[in-house]
Amino acid sequence: MTERREVVITGVGLLSSLGEGMEATWDRLVSGPPSHDAKTFAPFVVHRLGAVNFELQIPKKGDQRQMEPWQRIGVYAAGLALASAGVKGDAALLDRTDMIVAAGGGERDVAVDGKILTGIRGQANREAFMNERLMNDLRPTLFLAQLPNLVAGNISIVHGIVGSSRTFIGEESAGVDAVRVAHARIAAGQSDITLVGGGYSAERLDLVLNYELACALLRPPFRSVWDRGPGGGIALGSFGAFLVLEAREHADARGAAALARLIHVTSGRTPRAPGDVAAALDGMWTEIAGAMRPGAAAVLSGASGAEPASSEEKTFLATRGLPVRATGTHIGQGFEAQFTANLAIATEILRRGELFQAAGTGDTGTASELVSQVAVTSVGHWRGEGMALVERV
Repeated sequence: MTERREVVITGVGLLSSLGEGMEATWDRLVSGPPSHDAKTFAPFVVHRLGAVNFELQIPKKGDQRQMEPWQRIGVYAAGLALASAGVKGDAALLDRTDMIVAAGGGERDVAVDGKILTGIRGQANREAFMNERLMNDLRPTLFLAQLPNLVAGNISIVHGIVGSSRTFIGEESAGVDAVRVAHARIAAGQSDITLVGGGYSAERLDLVLNYELACALLRPPFRSVWDRGPGGGIALGSFGAFLVLEAREHADARGAAALARLIHVTSGRTPRAPGDVAAALDGMWTEIAGAMRPGAAAVLSGASGAEPASSEEKTFLATRGLPVRATGTHIGQGFEAQFTANLAIATEILRRGELFQAAGTGDTGTASELVSQVAVTSVGHWRGEGMALVERV
């Protein structure tokens, strides 16, 4: 059996409501209050994207015009990660750089949705009314399953990646599995270098409507993801997050600095009966426990604020005896992009050896030593669980 290779993170790209890049993100995490907007999509709280000049990573206006905002966010973050890793513009290296993207679907026609929701109230035969309106009012578009592939396609066009490409769909689980598969392929020698991540735009009325129909959204006042009460609440967040993962030997050969070591990634999917979240986290924790160093480790949670999942995770983490920080309080919930965003922030924690300020009752403890390990959790708002262990190089 071939020995598994060491996998390192050599590039990080993050664009969110906290700003662009890790320096700006860290400055806001340690000194500024969480950035949120309770007016634009009132009565719902949203973490809107900060000011960004998309031409810096997507120079052609024509390329920008044919992308929806969520695609531009992802393509931009991918460019940041490639630049961070020293890969951007290196045609020979890009020729063999693989790509795994976690992505959702394209934007709906909000005007048509509004007309249907208004008109259906007075209809005796609602099914017939809806079918008629959908057939006559919707404009022709791509088959819905094709839309997520546009992110990978645009990254290839704009940044020149021409290695293998995979796209995963499925909210938080898609992000976890994208990283898990990228890590596994590199460790097994099936890939030397992979760009992995996703992008999400919270500033879409169709998505606000989608999650509000599930009674899932946070309303003012703003609270941390741990403190949103029995009903919970998700604050949607616009952000893009990409990582460049690489075999250590490959990174060393090209003189690239390893920012962190990705030790382990695992994912699961429980039915979400009471206690399922804690059981899933316990099983995943067992997989990494042997490699962890108490006193030097911390937890970075991807809790969404949805209940009862967030409370179950909070209770579980309280029994681990490690400092905990949750990123959702600061950047919101970006579904497919959430896990890679948390890995990006974990990488910055390891680079600095310290944690950002606590916010909310579930953010606990301080590191007694230099932080050299971070366990990153992902508990999906509805389904899907994941965990990774990242280590200082």
